[in-house]
Parts: sequence; C-alpha cells; structure tokens
Amino acid sequence: MGMNVLCSLGEMLALGLTAFLELMEHGVVSWETLSIPFVRKVVSYVNMNLMDASVQPLALRLLESVTLSSPALGQLVKSEVPLDRLLVHLQVVNQQLQTKAMALLTALLQGASTAERKHMLDYLWKRNLRQFIYKVGWARSRGPSSRSFFPSDSYSSLAVFQNIIHSAAPMGDEMAHHLYVLQALTLGLLEPRMRTPLDPYNQEERERLQALRQAAFEPEGESSGTGLSADRRRSLCVREFRKLGFSNSNPAQDLERVPPGLLALDNMLYFSKHAPSAYSRFVLENSSREDKHECPFAKSSIQLTVVLCELLHVGEPCSETAQDFSPMFFSQDHSFHELFCVAIQLLNKTWKEMRATQEDFDKVMQVVREQLARTLALKPTSLELFRTKVNVLSYGEVLRLRQTERLHQEGTLAPPILELREKLKPQLMGLIRQQRLLRLCEGMLFRKISSRRRQDKLWFCCLSPNHKVLQYGDVEEGANPPTLESLPEQLPVADIRALLMGKDCPHVREKGSGKQNKDLYELAFSISYDHGEEEAYLNFIAPSKRDFYLWTDGLSALLGSTMGSEQTRLDLEQLLTMETKLRLLELENVPIPEQPPPVPPPPTNFNFCYDFSITEP
Repeated sequence: MGMNVLCSLGEMLALGLTAFLELMEHGVVSWETLSIPFVRKVVSYVNMNLMDASVQPLALRLLESVTLSSPALGQLVKSEVPLDRLLVHLQVVNQQLQTKAMALLTALLQGASTAERKHMLDYLWKRNLRQFIYKVGWARSRGPSSRSFFPSDSYSSLAVFQNIIHSAAPMGDEMAHHLYVLQALTLGLLEPRMRTPLDPYNQEERERLQALRQAAFEPEGESSGTGLSADRRRSLCVREFRKLGFSNSNPAQDLERVPPGLLALDNMLYFSKHAPSAYSRFVLENSSREDKHECPFAKSSIQLTVVLCELLHVGEPCSETAQDFSPMFFSQDHSFHELFCVAIQLLNKTWKEMRATQEDFDKVMQVVREQLARTLALKPTSLELFRTKVNVLSYGEVLRLRQTERLHQEGTLAPPILELREKLKPQLMGLIRQQRLLRLCEGMLFRKISSRRRQDKLWFCCLSPNHKVLQYGDVEEGANPPTLESLPEQLPVADIRALLMGKDCPHVREKGSGKQNKDLYELAFSISYDHGEEEAYLNFIAPSKRDFYLWTDGLSALLGSTMGSEQTRLDLEQLLTMETKLRLLELENVPIPEQPPPVPPPPTNFNFCYDFSITEP
C-alpha cells in the first residue's frame, strides 16, 4: 500500500516538473526569478536515494538550466549538489539519468572559474570519473557505512558500471555533446601554459631547460663539463642545445612564441621522462645525420605542439552543438602529452620517409598535420589504436589518398568517366608511342664509358625515318649533330634480339657495386643483335633519367614490346586527364549518373513511319 502511494507521488511529481520545465522553456519568465527554497527543494530530489527514477532526470535537467542561466543560483547548486552525488548518477543503468547528470556536471564546470574548474576536474579524475566514462568494472556495496559508490539502499549488492562510451546501447547526441564539452574543458586547462612564454630570468624554467639537455647528452650520474672552464662549459651547452634543434644560441628565445609557450617545453620534458629511450634515439640519430638532413627536435616539438592545439581546439570556446569528442582522451591520464609522444615519433618517421632537408620543414609539418587529422577523424578508442593507425598512414599513403580525393572531387572516378578513360587509353598510348619513335629519329649524343671511366668521347645514334635502321657513329666534342648520311654504322632493326637494362647490360655488369656504379646502372641500356653467327651489343649510357625512359620506351615500341616506364605512366595520366576534361567541357555542372538511364520499351506499332510508296498528287 505504502509503495503504491510512493509511486503515485513520484509520478505526480514527475508530471509537475515536466509541466514546469515546459512553461519555463517558453521564455516568459526568467530562470533567475526562481526562489532559493524552490531550488533547494529540487536539489533534494537529486540528492535523495529513494526517489522515483522518472523524477531525478527532470530535477537534474532543471538544475542544469538554472546553472547556465543564473550565476548566483548556479553557485547555490554547486554548493548543494556534491560532485560525488553526480558520480553516483553516472554509474546507473538508466541512460537518461546518466545523460542529465553529465549535463549538470558540465554546466557546473562551465560556470566555474579557471582555478575552480581545475580543482573540480582534478577531484573528478581522482574519484574515477574516467572509469565510469571509459572502463568497465564491477562494484559490491557493503552496507550503509561503506564508501562504495553504489548506495546500498538504492542499487543491488552487485552491479555493473554502466560504461558510457562502450555501452551496448547507442550513445545519444546529447551525451556526445556533453562528452565533447568535458573534453574541451579538460584540454582548456592547458591554455594558460600555451599562452605563457618562457621567462629567461626564471630559475625554475632555466633548470627545466637544462634537464632537457642533460637527459639527451649526459649519462646518469655525470655532471656537465666537469673540470672545464666556465666559457668552455657554456660553449658546450650552446652546442648541445643546437643539437637538440633550438635555432637560437639562447634556447629561451625559441620558447617566447605563444602559442605554444611553456606547453611545448612541458611536452618535450614529458617525452624525455616517460619515453627516455625514444627521446635519446631521436636526438642521437639526427645528430649523426648531415646538417641539411637533420630533423630538429626542439623546432619540431614547438611546431607540433601548435598543430596539436589547433587540431584539438585548445583554448577555443565550446560550441553549443558540437559532438566531436575523441574517446581515447578518456582512456588515460595526461592524454595530450601522451599524444605528443606518439606524434613526435611519427614526425621523425615521416621525415625519413620524405628524405627531407631543412628546407622541407614546412612541407613535412603539413604532411604530419594531415596524418594526425585523418587519424583523429577515425575516433580511435585508445592511444595504442591511434598509434597503430597513424603509423600505417605513411607518406606514400597520404599522397595516394590526396590523389584519390582529388579525382573524386573532379568526378573522374564515376563509372562513366572510368569507361571513357579506358576507351581513350589505346588512342593516347599510340600518341605516346609516336612521340617516342620521333625522339629516336631526332637522335641523341651519348658518352662512351671506358675501363678508366673517361667520358671524353661522344657518339651519336638515331633511327631512320622509315624505322628500319639504327644509324650511329663517333663525333667530336663540341661538333654539331651529324646528318643521317654521314653516320658510318648501321644496325637493321630486324636483327635486334632484345633490349637489356640496368645490371643486365654487359658494359656495366662487372663494374662492381659502388655508388658511382649504382648511378650508372640506372642510366644503362643495351641492344643485343645478330652479328653474323654471334651475338653483339650496342651499349648506351643515357645523359639523364628522362632520356633513359624516352629511349628505352622508344626501343620497346620499335620491337613491339610494352612501354612500361614511369615516364609513360605519367604521360598517359596527364593526357587522359586533359582529354577527359576536354570531352566533358559541355557537361560542366551537369551531374553524371552512376548508371546509364534505362532504355525505353519499343512502341506498340510503327505507324508513325512515313510511307514512301504512296505517290504524292
């Protein structure tokens, strides 16, 4: 009987709160006009253990509106609703109650000052807020005096944490927004460090800089410059800071830029302390490279911190509708610094893949920014998954994705366009073949490579206009290209057996494996032909890689083989792109369907045809 009365009272209270919220949302009366006793009464519904499940979400919703609309009443709600009570509501199976509890929590955080917000967030993380958002676990209540998060009088003795991110039920848009706000407010705690430049007169900050240098260059237990004069020790420190990648003799000047300010130094120190092996490997590996190929650690870290702040919108005001949160930021402590540790190692990897020099620094940073942005867009659920995905996204893969996206934007991957490209390929390959043969007919000067590597002798080779004979002969240095009739030697195309390239060529086969020989292999090709009953060779060393491609393609076309060089592929793609755009000029801004339109059925009769048998009067 008592339980039925309690349920009916709860239902009536829920209906009353619903009606009140509906009236307030019309905006006729301001939330600031609510009385303190009324707000305290609603607070009691939130704090009460034995309360109807339909009442508490409404009470939390009302308190959220009060907190966001009235600073004075918001302070009252903050003082009356303990954070531990909101943590209890975040653990329940009721998804609506979870959402409203998170809404009130983010509203309280938004209304707090920076110092209060930091204190509240520190307290929440210590009280396992991250566990309720991200992890899964079990808790057993042990009676009224227990410090378990589950009140023994309102939940079962054994209950599962209703994990928010990994819940079996789909996450609602409202909860996604509040998690975005919680992430933004947490990352916003980094803004003061991001906006503060390094003070060169601050002893603590100077010591932090020295600790960064010592972690890279001084073995544990040794002090810098023991036994050296002050000037010598100062010179040694300057040189080591240079090796770390600082661009100024005074490293403090590099950290005067805001953003990232002191946040970049925090990231570098975190990396050196929590990944010392990777830090030492990064610094020592780049110290041993040539100056122009060295990846500067400090300069990279400073710019990378700026990139991460921009990608994660650190310091920007929260959007009222955004839902773009990253689950991995709730998976562990110090997520921003941990993400930096992954990103700085990715930067070094990409630097090596691009074979970058100091002049390529901005280009490398653009690629790394794209790698990070693409991986963050996938919303990996853990840092390890992020590390795996971002390392798979190599420089070559980024280029491939850029090309694919460009083609999609141009509409060149639509099935009708692909079909048109396939129909154009034979015609354009014929055009390329014709150009390659014309290049052979123009002829070219080649240098002779003797056993002593002397390259002072020249010879000229060209194809006859009827494509039946290769004519060649020696020429003098500085002389004009000879005429076809003046070339003494002839090689009929019909006598050619095969085209050889690279190490298969007899004139470079036994030259060894040095760097100069490697360069020679890339430009060498030979023609094997019948010389009486024996096999002979006509050997070439192309002046450049492009000439090598043009001549080997031309000789392949002459012999009826496939032209498979990289230059042919690039030329074909360029011609296909140009020809396709020309064919589609009249269809600009006209959507091209994926499938052709259906062919209409034939008419029932053909009486509309003109009968020519009838003689006109």
